[in-house]
Amino acid sequence: WARRIALVPTMGALHEGHLTLVRAARKLADHVAVSIFVNPAQFGPNEDFDAYPRQMEADSALLREEGVALLWAPTVGEVYPDGYATSVRVQGVSDGLCGAARPGHFDGVATVVAKLFNQVEPDFALFGEKDWQQLAVIRRMARDLDLKLDIRGVPTVRESDGLALSSRNAYLSVEKRAQAACLPAAMRSAIAAVQGGATMAKALGDLNQALLNGGFASVDYAEIRDADNLQLVETLARSARLFVAARIGKTRLIDNMPVN
Repeated sequence: WARRIALVPTMGALHEGHLTLVRAARKLADHVAVSIFVNPAQFGPNEDFDAYPRQMEADSALLREEGVALLWAPTVGEVYPDGYATSVRVQGVSDGLCGAARPGHFDGVATVVAKLFNQVEPDFALFGEKDWQQLAVIRRMARDLDLKLDIRGVPTVRESDGLALSSRNAYLSVEKRAQAACLPAAMRSAIAAVQGGATMAKALGDLNQALLNGGFASVDYAEIRDADNLQLVETLARSARLFVAARIGKTRLIDNMPVN
């Protein structure tokens, strides 16, 4: 019988969050493939493509220790050869949240992930729930294009103070890293407030103020949206999530949590 392959797409700079995806993949499939590709198509003109951490040797060692069968690390020229002129756009779920703040970002994500699926031909693909919007975009793309694989989300891995693991956490100074812990704390407080009967406007306003008081420079968004279609919600009749993106120092952090 055919052996099953699980793919974990990454941009490298691997941390415990990525390795959690690899371990979940090992439980699903006979072989695990991990891709490392820093995708220029998903970075805006003023974003950190050149500065994004690249540590292929260290990443390779981690993946060997985890029993990964294949590391797929194509070059930019292999993914986007001369004359490349095609992109994938997933409307609706791409438009708000980070899609509004980073125009074209999710077109780049959807395009490269579709290509990785075709290159590796996995039976499963695993993505972290920390970037829930990305997961929603990929799930919609797979449904709409009849892609024959199973997309799995894996719960966010957090540090002891609640901050979601992210490659961008490495950009934070010691002081900013300590202050960043107010992000998950403020989110939990906002969710508790809404569940306790506070209006969403009041809870989200308090969340914004808590982040600014805690050392964040600005808040890109703090919104409660439907967990599947990412539409804004006014009541909690369906499964919803709180989405936040905020800037501390020069670093933009994102997070999301369920609101039941």
